[in-house]
Amino acid sequence: MATARRAPPGRMSPRLTFLLAVAAGAAIGNLYWTQPLLGVIAGDLRTATTTAGWLVTATQLGYAAGVLLLVPLGDVLDRRRFVPLMLTLSAVALLLCALAPSIGVLGLALGVLGVTTISGQILTPLAGDLAGAAHRGRVVGVVGSGTLTGILASRTISGLVAETAGWRAIFAVAAVVAVLLAIVLRRAIPPLPPRTRMPYPRLLASVVAVVVRERAARWTLVLAGVGFAAFSLFWTALTFLLSGPPFRYPAPVIGLFGLAGLAGVLSGLRGGRLHDRGWSLPATGVAWAVALGAFVVAAFAGRTVALVVVAVVLLDVALQTQALLNRARLFALDDAARSRLNTALATSNFIGAAGGSAAATTLWPVGGWTAVTITGMALCCFALVVWARGRRGPLVVHAAVDAPPRQPSGEPGLTRPVS
Repeated sequence: MATARRAPPGRMSPRLTFLLAVAAGAAIGNLYWTQPLLGVIAGDLRTATTTAGWLVTATQLGYAAGVLLLVPLGDVLDRRRFVPLMLTLSAVALLLCALAPSIGVLGLALGVLGVTTISGQILTPLAGDLAGAAHRGRVVGVVGSGTLTGILASRTISGLVAETAGWRAIFAVAAVVAVLLAIVLRRAIPPLPPRTRMPYPRLLASVVAVVVRERAARWTLVLAGVGFAAFSLFWTALTFLLSGPPFRYPAPVIGLFGLAGLAGVLSGLRGGRLHDRGWSLPATGVAWAVALGAFVVAAFAGRTVALVVVAVVLLDVALQTQALLNRARLFALDDAARSRLNTALATSNFIGAAGGSAAATTLWPVGGWTAVTITGMALCCFALVVWARGRRGPLVVHAAVDAPPRQPSGEPGLTRPVS
């Protein structure tokens, strides 16, 4: 039978927290290098921009597969070795992207990159293990905000690098960064024994088992998947909007719109503190209401860049806050299964993200920006219904204490509800 090993809390220094946040952001950024470059890549590889849009979907589907198949290993392997290994493999995939001669080869290489660039999803539960229960929401919020910064900053960096050195250069630079981070993290991550031991097939099955066992996990995963679908729907379609009439912005300018979304990172840092104070569920409802308002603003922004910026800020503040609250609530469920819970969360997130980018690519030729924003409003309304039905029951989490570990009977220790 698998036995849980208690992580020593309080070993999360500010320096290590910052390093994990940077590394998580760099890893997740690999998924989004192509997003502001779809028009540039399409022109260079002689294909339609909407065809190039499927590159985003290929990357996200690869990532979902990597999260599902590899991230659970964070509960049973030495993460001090596992994280640098995955960073090294992602560097190889990045080099393949930089050398891709055709759209098909690039799509395949991006799929491989998605599978291998899962370090951020290992580092976030590691941060939760190293942090004490009283500060776990804050620490997870900081590392999670690093992830979200990577998502947004990657668009700006990608556009600027592509303008000066071509779209292939960003993949080569990212490969170098991945290797450097692998070296630094090998030294910085403290020794930490695995939290459980079990065969790989049983480990994968236990991801499903923990979700089936925890009703709050199932409801939270629905909100998480819808959130990433709305996020990816908006940002994929925004590239189409800004690269066409009436804006016709080049890739570097499109990438700069990611900076407007960095306001959401600051709100994400606050999101972790809201969780620690027991306000997770009320704040989640407010976040979804703001997201709905953002899509309403976006519906009127098809020809006004100022409204586009307002919609970007509102949407990123809302969706990033609810995403971090989702993660913090899940991590409170079972301290021995954080990597597996994070596997379920990230799989749900990026299946949603792939669906969102695919929806944007499909809707754009049919109804353009109007069809996209109406779909975004519908997603927000659905999430608000789920939240309203679950906030007094299915979404309420009873947090597992750090010690003692879960007993063989499966009955966790309970503290006050995290709501």
